[in-house]
Amino acid sequence: MAVLLETSVGDIVIDLKVDEAPKLCENFLKLCKIKYYNFAPIYHVQKDFSFQTGDPIGPESTESNGGSSIWGVIDGPSKRTFKVDFNPKLKHIEKGTVSMATAVSPKDPDERVAGSQFIITLGSSLDYLDGKGAIFGMVAEASDTLEKINNAFCDEKGRPLVDIRIKHTIIIEDPFKDPPGLIVPPESPIPSKAQLATVRIGESDNLEDEVDVEAVEKARREREARAQALTLEMVGDLPFAEVKPPENILFVCKLNPVTTDEDLELIFSRFGTILSCEVIRDRRTNDSLQYAFIEYEEQTSCEQAYFKMQGVLIDDHRIHVDFSQSVSKISDSWRSATNSKRRAQAGGFGGVSGLEKKRQYKSEMERRGRDRKDKYGMIIDEEEMRKRHVREQKENVGRRYRDRSSSPRRYSRRDNRRDDRIDRMQD
Repeated sequence: MAVLLETSVGDIVIDLKVDEAPKLCENFLKLCKIKYYNFAPIYHVQKDFSFQTGDPIGPESTESNGGSSIWGVIDGPSKRTFKVDFNPKLKHIEKGTVSMATAVSPKDPDERVAGSQFIITLGSSLDYLDGKGAIFGMVAEASDTLEKINNAFCDEKGRPLVDIRIKHTIIIEDPFKDPPGLIVPPESPIPSKAQLATVRIGESDNLEDEVDVEAVEKARREREARAQALTLEMVGDLPFAEVKPPENILFVCKLNPVTTDEDLELIFSRFGTILSCEVIRDRRTNDSLQYAFIEYEEQTSCEQAYFKMQGVLIDDHRIHVDFSQSVSKISDSWRSATNSKRRAQAGGFGGVSGLEKKRQYKSEMERRGRDRKDKYGMIIDEEEMRKRHVREQKENVGRRYRDRSSSPRRYSRRDNRRDDRIDRMQD
C-alpha cells in the first residue's frame, strides 16, 4: 500500500505500514482520497531534521484550525482528533520516516491525539521524535525532492520563502473500506480563498528575470558613486553629494615639461577670455607634472577649445584635452564662503568670538590667541619673550661669575686654618 504526493518541487512516494499502524494509515489514506491535502503548504522546515505539512490552510492563517481527521470531516468538530496508539517497534531511525504529528489530549494528559498533520524526517537517528510522532509510513522514492525541501530558504519560523505545496495526492492501493458518509470529489478542488491568502512566492514566479548586464553594471557604478559622494560630503570635502564639475574648465594633459602657464594661455586665449591658466607642478621640486587646467569666462569658449585643440602639437608634444572632472575649485570656494559666513556670524578671529588677530602675526603661519580678558588663556608677546630670555641668560652668566670669584677665597681660608693647625702640632 502506497500513496504518491505530487509537490511543487517533486514527487514523494510513501509506503504505508498498514499492519503496524492500521488506524493511522486509514486516516491518512481517506484524507488523501477526498483531496484534503491538495494545495496544503509545507512548513516548519528544519534542515537535516524534519518538515511538517498536513494543515490544508497553514498554521500562519487565522482561519486555520490545525486540520482535522477523516472522522472529524465526516462527523464534525467533536471528532477532529483521535487517540493515537504508538507502536514501540517503530522508531525514527531512517531518513524519510513518516509520522503523524501528535499533541497531548485535553481530556487525559497521558494520551496523545492526532488530526491531519504529519512529519517527514530529513535526517537519521532522530529519537527525539519517538513518542511525539506516530509512525505510519516510510518514503520509498523521493531523495531529490527531500533534498530540495531540506535546502529551501526559510524564514525564522521554518516557512519556505518560495512556496512548497502538495499539488495532488494519488492513492496507489487502499485496503480499507470507506467509512459511512465519506464523499469523494469527482475532481481535484480549486484552492480556497484562505489557501490563496497564504501564498508567498509561487513556483511559477520568475525570480531571475532577464536583465541587461551592462545596465546592471551601470546601476552598480552609479550606486557606488553616490555612496562615495555622500561620504565626501559628510567629511566636508564636497559642498553637497550631487555636486558636478564646472563646465567652463578645460583639462589639458601630455604637456611638454618646458611648457609654461604663459605659453598655454597665449595659445588657448584665441577661443575666449581666460580667467586662469595653471600648469600643475610638484610642490617640492616645482617640476611640471605635465597637465594643466584652463578656466574660461564662457562655457562656449571652453567647448570650442575642446573640439579644436585635441591632438594639437605644442612644444613637440601632442596634447590631450577634455572637460575637467575636478570639483576642487567649487569645494575651495564653497569652503571659503562657508568659513567667511561662520566668521561673520561668530565674530572674532577664525570664527571664534574669544580670539583676535594681532598685528605681529602677518606671516603665512598665523598664530591665534585668546583675548587677554579670557581668564583661561593669555597672549605673550614674542618681543617680550625674547627680552626675558636674554635677561635670564645675563643673570645666569653673572651668577656663575660670582660663584667662581668667591670659591678661591673660601679655599684659601681653609688652607690657612689647616696650616695653623700643623704649626701648633709641630711646636
